[in-house]
Amino acid sequence: MSLTMAQAVGTFSPALPLAVAYSGGADSTALLLACVEKWPGQVRALHVHHGIQAAADDFEQHCRRLCTRLDVPLMVKKVDAHPARGQSPEDAARSARYKAFELLAGDFIDSDAIKTIAIAQHADDQMETVMLALSRGSGLPGLSGMKATWVRAGVTYCRPLLQVRGSEIRAWLADRQAPFIEDPTNADVKFTRNRIRARLLPALDATFPQFRDTFARSAAHIAQAQEILLEVAEQDLVGIGTPPDIRRVQTLSRPRQVNVLRHWLLTTHLSVPSAAQMSELLDQIDACRTRGHQIRIKVAAGFVERRGEVLHWYNPAVLH
Repeated sequence: MSLTMAQAVGTFSPALPLAVAYSGGADSTALLLACVEKWPGQVRALHVHHGIQAAADDFEQHCRRLCTRLDVPLMVKKVDAHPARGQSPEDAARSARYKAFELLAGDFIDSDAIKTIAIAQHADDQMETVMLALSRGSGLPGLSGMKATWVRAGVTYCRPLLQVRGSEIRAWLADRQAPFIEDPTNADVKFTRNRIRARLLPALDATFPQFRDTFARSAAHIAQAQEILLEVAEQDLVGIGTPPDIRRVQTLSRPRQVNVLRHWLLTTHLSVPSAAQMSELLDQIDACRTRGHQIRIKVAAGFVERRGEVLHWYNPAVLH
């Protein structure tokens, strides 16, 4: 069910003082103002200077002016958000942004005990994320959409506006005549997320006016299913051992093999296999019935290979 700004912020109960990720755009401006209204003197602002756009310095100055007017402490972190080879600009910016948040939160923790950061992603952003996941053939973690709360590097992150529509946020800002920045890259349809925003969401709105609520419910059901799969993977990993014993893996059904091996690779080696890599690995595990059968399959940046009776993952670029 969609919420108003008042309802969303009214039910938001973070540990104080609170830091708000503040870009200067409409959404983060609304979240910052709403939090300052609710917790005067208890809010800090974090601004990440990505260094990609020529207007990045102007964005920073805008944020400084509003924070000065609101008497809100502002910390700015400059990052290099240029994408690496094979990395999308969106992924590069997101990765740089969260690294900056961790550093900024650490600075605030030293002085003000900040342990929670609020981010202004809203209901339309959630739908864009689900649509992106569908377009990429993602599994349950991607189709679950963005989490409302999670912990990273000891910092709790919250998205209190995930059930608030973008139009509601803009209307709320208009009532307060609050200044904000329009990022010109948001209209650039060379980015997939922007094409979804500009073309797909309006079509869904016209065809299924309640799609944000119904899709969000589906994403919540998927998230529940993913939690169950995670519990099963943790139990199965105890059963097959770390590193995984090949014979024990063979006793599991193929879907459970996929589930536990993905969990092992991600949690132990921070590696995520493609569907094709996982399928090949499972075929090799199934065929591994003799002492001399070898396994060596490319997975992410490294290889999974047989060593004795168990599976190992290694990256040849790193000494081991």
